[in-house]
Amino acid sequence: MPRRPLILASRDATLQGAGIVFWLVLLLAAAMGGARAVSGFPALANALIPPGLMAAQASSEATSGAVVLALRERFAASVYASQVLTPVASHGYPDWLAARIEYAQGQGAAAPATVVPAPAIAIVIDDLGDDEAATRRAIALPPAVSLAFLPYPDATPTLAREALRAGHQILVHVPMEPDGTNDPGPNALRANLDAAEIDRRLDWALARVPGFSGINNHEGSRFTADRAALIPVIEALADRHVFFLDSRTTADSAVVMLSRAFGVASAARDIFLDDLQTPDAIRAALAQTEALARRDGAAIAIGHPHGATLDALKIWTAQARERGYQLVPANVAIRMKTERDARLLALAGR
Repeated sequence: MPRRPLILASRDATLQGAGIVFWLVLLLAAAMGGARAVSGFPALANALIPPGLMAAQASSEATSGAVVLALRERFAASVYASQVLTPVASHGYPDWLAARIEYAQGQGAAAPATVVPAPAIAIVIDDLGDDEAATRRAIALPPAVSLAFLPYPDATPTLAREALRAGHQILVHVPMEPDGTNDPGPNALRANLDAAEIDRRLDWALARVPGFSGINNHEGSRFTADRAALIPVIEALADRHVFFLDSRTTADSAVVMLSRAFGVASAARDIFLDDLQTPDAIRAALAQTEALARRDGAAIAIGHPHGATLDALKIWTAQARERGYQLVPANVAIRMKTERDARLLALAGR
């Protein structure tokens, strides 16, 4: 055989062997994982590849020097991201979920709160959609006021879209069974319904209100006290990653306890603004809301689209910042109240 083919055959065999060694090294390095794979690569290569082999295969025009792979000291913060050699950009836990995890683990420190000047107040207007003129007056309030729409009025989808375009946070004001004889409206959630029918009625209500971020209960003093009836609702909210503001129409409500147990952001309202629909009574309720916000850092007040309520809120919201209060959407106040509860629980356990 001529000399040149012998040389070529020998070099091909050498390259083939080097390729096998390379893949072996790569597999061993990958098994070592992460940054250790990178730091261990040169040592493995020196141990398994004959000295000078890689240099012999290098181009005479290549420059010498070390190859440096830039790695971050920490990879993406989310457990949802793949922890690989090339870091994957990702989002961390939602704030409400991070707070729930630390609450469950009993670490005594909730997720970092949204930075808002304390004291914070959330105002929610209920029962919207039925009276179009009053609903549009509520939409004209500052965007930080959250608006809760009844699902059954014909105008609700159109008005909810208007409110969403105006920058408001939208809630579905879900009809639920009360104690007594009050009628909460069509397709109300009732404690004697099976889970499938509760799901069907809840789906109908949610589909009627575009752009919602959470729900609160309309009536519901009987339903919200029934743990078994609440579970299908809370599971559905967990699947949708939305919050449950407890209107707290009964002291026996299980909404907050069960919602947080299922990872659903939840807190209860503190004040009804217009149990008495007079200007003096509403101003007094707003003053009580301010006092609770100063004491606790955040407070939630619920009002309704009565003329006296909307008149009072038009004035109060315009002056809130000057009076030293930050007007926030419902979900921010819920998160702040949840974090406060977690801190108090941690302190009580020490």
